[in-house]
Amino acid sequence: MTSPSPSGNPPRSWQARLAELGIRLPAVAAPVASYVPAVRTGSLVFTSGQLPFVDGGLRRTGKVGGSVDVEAAAADAKVCALNALAAIDELVGLDSVARVVRVVGYVASVEGFTGQARVINGASELLGRIFGPAGQHARSAIGVAELPLGSPVEVELTVELAE
Repeated sequence: MTSPSPSGNPPRSWQARLAELGIRLPAVAAPVASYVPAVRTGSLVFTSGQLPFVDGGLRRTGKVGGSVDVEAAAADAKVCALNALAAIDELVGLDSVARVVRVVGYVASVEGFTGQARVINGASELLGRIFGPAGQHARSAIGVAELPLGSPVEVELTVELAE
């Protein structure tokens, strides 16, 4: 891990960077169906789609561009990313992450809403704050009709592990 902190000094660890930012990872969200939160294959970890669960419940339900505004949905995308990082941390330890490779975000959208990219920026910007250049990633932001449990957003991460 070579990403410097804003002070210019390399972080001791990603966990230390989270502490520096005042961010605590949540407990890993329990799966809502038949899957596991994250899987490792080789040097990659793939998370399952993470919903914006806080303390075991969704922060809100609804569709973006309707009952959920873009700013609230972007905040939900940030929570989804934190839940994904918690799944990675539980599986392999966050400090083993070399870089974020890909983010896929799904946005439950009303017809005609085209701001999915702005919503998923909530996750992308958080990852950039935490990982610096190692947080730059490929990304898809996809509008969908419905998401599980009525969630407005769902996010998946793929990370590469240090050798």
